Amino acid sequence: MAAVLQGGPGAPARPMTREEKKVIFASSLGTVFEWYDFYLYGSLAAIIAKQFFAGLDAGSAFIFALLAFAAGFIVRPFGAIFFGRLGDMIGRKYTFLVTILIMGLSTFIVGILPSYASWGAAAPIILIALRLLQGLALGGEYGGAATYVAEHAPHGKRGAYTSWIQTTATLGLFLSLMVILGTRTLTGEAAFAEWGWRVPFIVSIVLLAVSVWIRLSMNESPAFQKMKSEGRTSKAPLTESFGQWKNLKIVILALVGLTAGQAVVWYTGQFYALFFLTQSLKVDGATANIMIAVSLLIGTPFFIVFGALSDKIGRKPIIMAGCLLAALTYFPLFTALAQAANPDLAAAQAKNKVLVHADPAECSFQFNPTGTVKFTSSCDVAKQLLAAGSVSYDNQAVAPGTPATITVGQTVITSFTAQGLPPAEVKAKEAAFKKSVTDALKAAGYPAQADPAKMNKPLIIAILVVLVIYVTMVYGPIAAMLVELFPTRIRYTSMSLPYHIGNGWFGGLLPTTAFAIVAQTGNMYNGLWYPIIIASATFVIGMLFVRETKDVDIYAKD
Repeated sequence: MAAVLQGGPGAPARPMTREEKKVIFASSLGTVFEWYDFYLYGSLAAIIAKQFFAGLDAGSAFIFALLAFAAGFIVRPFGAIFFGRLGDMIGRKYTFLVTILIMGLSTFIVGILPSYASWGAAAPIILIALRLLQGLALGGEYGGAATYVAEHAPHGKRGAYTSWIQTTATLGLFLSLMVILGTRTLTGEAAFAEWGWRVPFIVSIVLLAVSVWIRLSMNESPAFQKMKSEGRTSKAPLTESFGQWKNLKIVILALVGLTAGQAVVWYTGQFYALFFLTQSLKVDGATANIMIAVSLLIGTPFFIVFGALSDKIGRKPIIMAGCLLAALTYFPLFTALAQAANPDLAAAQAKNKVLVHADPAECSFQFNPTGTVKFTSSCDVAKQLLAAGSVSYDNQAVAPGTPATITVGQTVITSFTAQGLPPAEVKAKEAAFKKSVTDALKAAGYPAQADPAKMNKPLIIAILVVLVIYVTMVYGPIAAMLVELFPTRIRYTSMSLPYHIGNGWFGGLLPTTAFAIVAQTGNMYNGLWYPIIIASATFVIGMLFVRETKDVDIYAKD
């Protein structure tokens, strides 16, 4: 590892200087903030739903809590444009300082924000506003971190230096887990649900204070200083980045030929894998989280390995290989994951398939993110029940007008049409139908939960590690490559937008999109088609149109 990190083309081998270590540490703290808050909000979404969306029913409250979180993803590209412009006009250091302040204060204020019980509708409105502010700041944070580190790195080591930023997701995860666990232990579950959940958000002010103190002592990046002294700073970075085809073309290629594929591989390898374990395979949340955490611990050093390797063989081959391997192996890997995590479920699916026989004309699109759509046809009632239980099924068409049925092995259960029936009768029929289907699934060997005694945990962790290694392949070199694609005068603006559209939209919306596909088709593996198609498209476009960048002189005049 030491040999890989030393030296580079045109640069003598030497260890990192104290200043370079400081640059990497200061830059990485913002990304730690991002992931600390990400895991905090995700882990505590159920409690946040009760605290801030208490005016809604429990299901809708949880959905709105998640939608408030998703709002931060959607505005990230706008933050990239706004703060990227500032970074290219006034400098990396001060823009970088503003973004960390907004991010940190937004996280802290969530911890002291009065709940719905105290402030009514104002509480969720302010919560959403804080999420939007944080998303905007994050849009400028990552681009600033990558640009700042890369412009401080010696030639031939940009991949190695910037890859340290990519490791911070693991640190953010463990930091959040430790703070949540510690607070839960000290306060007890009842007090934690009432007020203790605020503590992890409030203590983030310490991380903010350290980060601001360090960043205030940092110098402006050498590349920006050189450009400024020569009078070459951009007066209109947005116009140069997106209004001139020669640069806009590179922005588009960076999105579809790099970051879109990188994003879906990233989210599949960690968050969709966790969703698949808990929802589809019915592994309990604590066990699934521990196995994901172990795989992250094992896989995280490979961010540095692949970042440093990209200084030797190039960024493009490693990123493209990660996309291709993911696209080719996701189906066999997730199938093996199912057999290792819940062998009873895998055996039942092979022996006693679940079939839905229904008239296609009465089957609606099953995705219902707000919980407001009422499914009433016999097909929809049947599919909704199976989707709610994460039961995979195959579809078979029947003659028009025929009531839908669910077949489990040799057992056939006829569904019902709820339209026009009194609510009490619908409730009674739903209960009877659910009991019949549940009994049939149980008789056919479908487990209600994964049996911990039957889990092959070493194999599960091994598969998860492979998925994380794919993540490190696409993510380790990406920061250096994005920096090198664009000239110094518009670098901050130009690289931030494709990164945040890729990760905020293509990646951030992956769980939602994959869930919609699974709910519609009935097959728990079909959600994988989304990352496979995106990763494949990125591989083809990247191989054909994206140039290698590792030997680019980022100090060169534009």
